[in-house]
Amino acid sequence: MTGHIHSPDEPPVIVIEGLANRFGSFVVHEDLDLTVRRGEILGVVGGSGSGKSVLMRSIIGLQRPAAGRIDVLGRTITGVDLDSGIGVRRRWGVLFQGGALFSTLTVGENVEVALRKYYPDLSPELRAEIARYKVLLTGLPESAVAKYPSELSGGMKKRAGLARALALDPELLFLDEPTAGLDPIGAANFDRLTRDLKETLGLTVFLITHDLDTLYEICDRVAVIAEKRIIAVGTIPELIATGHPWIEEYFNGPRGRAAHAAHMRGEK
Repeated sequence: MTGHIHSPDEPPVIVIEGLANRFGSFVVHEDLDLTVRRGEILGVVGGSGSGKSVLMRSIIGLQRPAAGRIDVLGRTITGVDLDSGIGVRRRWGVLFQGGALFSTLTVGENVEVALRKYYPDLSPELRAEIARYKVLLTGLPESAVAKYPSELSGGMKKRAGLARALALDPELLFLDEPTAGLDPIGAANFDRLTRDLKETLGLTVFLITHDLDTLYEICDRVAVIAEKRIIAVGTIPELIATGHPWIEEYFNGPRGRAAHAAHMRGEK
C-alpha cells in the first residue's frame, strides 16, 4: 500500500507564527514558529519542561496563547471559540498520554462519545458499528469493544485511545507520548500501526515523543523545542548537522546511537 501521495505544493496543515505561552511570570514559549506539512509524521522532541504538551494543547485549543497565531487546516484558531461551529475540531483526533479513557464507559462507548456529540442523528446501531470498526482498525480484538479500561493492558488502552481519536475520520492526528510505558515490542508494534494508519487513511501526524526508536522508524521530520522555541526542524541527519549542543547530546548519546544502529539493521 503506497498510501496517499501528497504534493509539496499543498498548503501546510499547521502553521504557527510567533507563539508565546506564559503561566504567570514563567515563560514556556517565546516567538515559536512551526509548519507541519500535509501527509507527514512530524516528531516533536525537547527536554523535560520544554513545553511539548503545552504546544500541542495550544494547537488544539485547550491552552490560550499569550501571543502569536495558529492556523490549523486552513483556519485561524487563535482567539476563536472552537465550539462555535467553525468545524475544525472534528477534523482532528487526539491521543492524550495514558489514553485518557472514560473509566465508566466500555471501549466501544468511549469511541462513541465524539460520534454522539458531532453526529447526534446517527442511529445507535450505526454508531455502535462505527465504533466496532474503529476498534478493529487499531488491531484490538472484537472482544475489547465491550471491555472497560480497567480490564485492558497498557498497550490495549493506548490502542483504545487511538480508536477514539479516529472516531470522526480525522485528517490530522495528535499523539502525546504514545509509546511511553510500553515494552520495546509493544512500542515497535504501536509505531508500525501509526505508520500503517498514516498511509492507509492519508493522515498527518503530530507526534510528541522522547522515544528515539520512534523518531528513527516512522518520523519524516523532527522538530526540536529548546530555548523556548523551535530551534530546528528537519530529518535526523539534518538536525545532527546543525551542531547544536542539545541536539548533539540527544541523538549522539548512548541511547541515540543504539536507536540509530537498530534502525540501520532494520534497513538492511
